[in-house]
Amino acid sequence: MLSGRLGGSKIAWNAISTSSVTVQGWTRTRWGDPMNKWLKRFLVVAVLVAVVLALKLTIFKPQPIEVEVRTVGRGLVEETVTNSRAGTVRAHRRAKLSPEYGGMVVELPFHEGDRVAAGDTLLRLDDSLQRARLKLAEKDLQASRAQRQQACLAAERAGRELERTRRLADESIISTDLLDEIDSRKREADAACAAAEANVDRAAAAVAVAHTEVEKTIVRAPFPGLVAEVATEVGEWTTPSPPALPVPPVIDVLDPDSIYISAPMDEVDSARIRAGQPTRVTVDSHRDRYFDGTVSRVAPYVLDIEAQNRTVEIEVELTDLEDALLLPGTSADVEVILSTRQEVLRIPTSSLIEGGKVLVLDGERLAERPVELGLRNWDFTEILDGLSEGDLVVTSLDRQEVEDGALAAAATETAE
Repeated sequence: MLSGRLGGSKIAWNAISTSSVTVQGWTRTRWGDPMNKWLKRFLVVAVLVAVVLALKLTIFKPQPIEVEVRTVGRGLVEETVTNSRAGTVRAHRRAKLSPEYGGMVVELPFHEGDRVAAGDTLLRLDDSLQRARLKLAEKDLQASRAQRQQACLAAERAGRELERTRRLADESIISTDLLDEIDSRKREADAACAAAEANVDRAAAAVAVAHTEVEKTIVRAPFPGLVAEVATEVGEWTTPSPPALPVPPVIDVLDPDSIYISAPMDEVDSARIRAGQPTRVTVDSHRDRYFDGTVSRVAPYVLDIEAQNRTVEIEVELTDLEDALLLPGTSADVEVILSTRQEVLRIPTSSLIEGGKVLVLDGERLAERPVELGLRNWDFTEILDGLSEGDLVVTSLDRQEVEDGALAAAATETAE
């Protein structure tokens, strides 16, 4: 209700609703006017809109998402291929040894991890039986030599007797029949001497065999290296490996200086890999470093194993082992370097998105740009067109809100 006085008169509510009044030179329109209602509504809406805009530009202003970016620069880019499955550290010189004969172990001079020289005794079996046979063979040799001496002396005597008989026969003192008889005895004596000589050789061979049997009770290191594994103990019995039935070895020796990498490469890359190409190798036990190497061998055939991708096996010789100890059997990854380009425009390969595109931080917004690609590997990709040196490409692409047109700000920036 509105009431008031003007000019000393009391104006009732109904009068005010149907007239306008002038106060201090201003005309106040009646609130009951329909046009005034629409004006009132417009003013309220305008105020609300202004408040909403103010809130949106201040309190509710959207915050830019933070993204990691890398500055597009120039550098080295390599074209590489990598193994399709894990490679393996191997040793060119590795021997898994077992004695040829069965017997009881009486000596194990070295333990796992010990270094050995070529020819060192690694295992000795009880050789009492073999040595007894050796002694018997040596005695037989002595007897054979004595028999040879006896037979050959008889042959010499028969020869002298034959010479005397021939002189007497020339003088016709003895008969020709007696000369023939003495000549026959001389030949028999020579044959007995030759047979005795052969018996000596056979006895000497038997001694050599007995020596070999004694030697085979000893397992020796075939080359300098490390004892990797010992699978027996003193007092245990070893079993020889019968034909076509392999028995687990008792000693494993390897040369740590003959390390190489064996890696399966996808068959589609087999025509591009050649011996002599440089490589980079990572090993699970040394994840913090790369090992340089060279392809030393490419298998002349592709492995066709059921339920497995077809691969070609390559071997890599490492050139910078230095003081690193790589254990055979460790997993390894090989990157074969096919070609290289120096001082080309490049970006991290992780910044590429599907369709050969990248996201660039352009001012405060993310912009999607198509790019033309050149050489590439896991680390860097050459850019032939679509970017300029100094552009900021986004590398943190693992969030849904990182998309074309999004408001963004650089969290970290690293120059290439």
